[in-house]
Amino acid sequence: MATASPSPMKLRRELAAAFRLAEKFGYSEGICNHFSVVVPGPDERYLINPYGMHWSEMRPEHLLLIDGEGRVVEGDGEVEATARHIHVQGHRASPRHQCILHVHMPWATSLTMVQDGRLEMAHQTAARYHGRVAYQSFGGIALDESEGKRIAEAQKKNPHADVFFLAHHGISIGGPSIAYAFDDLYYLERAAKQQVLAMSTGKPLQIMTDEQVSETARQYMQVIDFQAEQHFQALMRINGL
Repeated sequence: MATASPSPMKLRRELAAAFRLAEKFGYSEGICNHFSVVVPGPDERYLINPYGMHWSEMRPEHLLLIDGEGRVVEGDGEVEATARHIHVQGHRASPRHQCILHVHMPWATSLTMVQDGRLEMAHQTAARYHGRVAYQSFGGIALDESEGKRIAEAQKKNPHADVFFLAHHGISIGGPSIAYAFDDLYYLERAAKQQVLAMSTGKPLQIMTDEQVSETARQYMQVIDFQAEQHFQALMRINGL
């Protein structure tokens, strides 16, 4: 039996909650960065945050509905140029990524700033991203369509990747739902923090074996859909969202 598509109102409520939760956890950066979600229907439509609004004040009615050209179809405000280029191109490049979250959250971003920075398989939390991560070189601020297309091209070349480390820049995460993408966002920052703290001791990381990583990743993927939904709903509930 097919699962019914979420209503636009449900998507608005959950995406607004994702912004406010991200701010609560320290994932935001000023009025920069952006989240988007595909709105089901015959036309190409996305919900995205308006430029200039702080994430802590985001409400469902504040989100903009835009078309495939980045034009505002519904709502008051404008879309930041980088948001328009990164998100529209990203959704087109990987239709399975119904939700895309782009952040400069500190711990994960720090891994994009060091020589050969990678998410290392040294902790079980990192293992959930085994085979799901891609790394891309720096192409400047995405103020024009070309950089959005370059990032999207990296997504096409890595069809199994959901997490993109953008060198000298930040992180983009794609998922089949808002809850799924936010769960990945939350645990990615924890995994990066654990790694950076371990590296700060000056001792070498103890990397898990390939067998351990593969088995741990398999275990995670068995429950990730259910866990993500339960986690996100719990976060919304305890924060009154």
